[in-house]
Amino acid sequence: MRLDDTFASLKQQNKKAFIAYVAAGDPSFDLSLEIMHALADVGADVIELGLPFSDPLADGIVNQMAADRALKGGMTTKRSLDLIRAFREKNTETPIVLFTYLNPIFTYGFSRFQTDAAEAGADGVLLLDLPPDEAELSAELDENKALSHIRLIAPSTPPERVKLLAEKAEGFIYALSRSGVTGGHSAPAETIPAQVAAIKQHTQVPVCVGFGISNPEQAALVAKSADGIIVGSAIVKQVETHLENPAQAVSDFTKPLIDAIR
Repeated sequence: MRLDDTFASLKQQNKKAFIAYVAAGDPSFDLSLEIMHALADVGADVIELGLPFSDPLADGIVNQMAADRALKGGMTTKRSLDLIRAFREKNTETPIVLFTYLNPIFTYGFSRFQTDAAEAGADGVLLLDLPPDEAELSAELDENKALSHIRLIAPSTPPERVKLLAEKAEGFIYALSRSGVTGGHSAPAETIPAQVAAIKQHTQVPVCVGFGISNPEQAALVAKSADGIIVGSAIVKQVETHLENPAQAVSDFTKPLIDAIR
C-alpha cells in the first residue's frame, strides 16, 4: 500500500514525514487540484484531504471557513472522490488520507464509501468523531481493507486508552500536540517527546504530530521526536489569503517547513 510504502521508505532514508492538510474543493475544484499537485511537487509525503462538512466540530475557524467555501462552491463527498481521481491521473504515488466526520460517510453509506474511496485512489481515512469502541460494532467498517483507519490520540488520552488506540492503529497515528480544535497556536513542544514515547510503547505504526505547527522552527522541533509532522490550518490560511493563486502561495509557504524537517 502507498501509505505503508511511503513510511517504510522514509524510515530507510532516516527522514521524517511531512503530511499536509487541505480541504477538498477549497476554493474550487480546479484550484484545489492545483494545490494538491503543488504540495506533492514541493515534497509533501502524504496529503490529508478534508471532506467539506457543515458542522466540523473539531476544526478551528480557518478550517471551518475552508469547508464553507468548498460547500458554497458545490463540493460534495462524491465530488471529493472525483477530485482524488483527477489527482491520480498525474500522481499515482503520493498517499491520500481522507479527514472526515461520521455524518457524510453515514449518509453516503459506509460500505459504498469505502469501496468508492479506495477505487478513487484514497489510501486511508480518519473519522474524527467515531470512537474505536463504537467502530467495532459496525462490521461494515471492516469489510474493505483497502483503506487504513488512522487513529487520533490526544495528550489527555488515558494510558489504557492510548494502548487500545495504538494497538488498533493503521497507516500512522495522528498524535495531537494539544487538546482543542485545529488552528495555528503554539505547540507545547516540551510535552511531545514523552507523549510520542508513551504511544510507541504499544505500536510499530509511525507516530505523527499535528495541531498548531505553523513555522519551520516548530516543525523542526516536533520532528525530532515524531516520525512526521502534520500541518493543516497554516496551509489552509495561505489558501484563504491568496484565493486567486493559492497553489503558488501554498508551495512557497510549505517548502521551508519541509526543508526544516529534512
